[in-house]
Amino acid sequence: MMLRYLGSTKNLAGCVGGLLGVGLYLTGVVGWFWPFVVVALYAAGALLAPGEKVRLVPDASAGLRQSLDLLEATVSEQASRMPPSSVDTVHRIAEVLRDLLSRPQRLSGDPELQHAVVRLAGTDLPLSLETYLNLPRWFAARRAGAGSELVTQLGLLEAEAHRVAERFYATEVDRQADHTRYLRDRET
Repeated sequence: MMLRYLGSTKNLAGCVGGLLGVGLYLTGVVGWFWPFVVVALYAAGALLAPGEKVRLVPDASAGLRQSLDLLEATVSEQASRMPPSSVDTVHRIAEVLRDLLSRPQRLSGDPELQHAVVRLAGTDLPLSLETYLNLPRWFAARRAGAGSELVTQLGLLEAEAHRVAERFYATEVDRQADHTRYLRDRET
């Protein structure tokens, strides 16, 4: 607990205040009561500094990445039961989601985006695959609609994953376009 406080924003702001008090003493602004000024400025800095952020919701991205790995392994094992091209679609979706989940700090900055990624990786994709794979093999083979439903669901999930990625990388895309404009303007 003490080590955490030593590196905290509150302690650092207090130290800056205390150093300001020492500076005031060295420049002759305060006299014999300088220790009280140093303590008062340290306390003021520590009290006015913002506290550390409280994280009540744990970072779920590591667990979701592991779940995606397990999901992909299961789909690869069950490839013979899956409709054609659905295994590749699952791998593409997982690749996009894994990339987004590899940046948890940035993802946590946009709760709406984070919710979309968590919903896709933790609920929608597993539910689609689980529902299909829990059908008896003979039933899924006999009923063509089951396979086409899965293909449709995976297509919708892939489109949504790409929309979420577009929102996630919008800043970088804008920065790249700005740099291109800058380079073109520099030519003239």
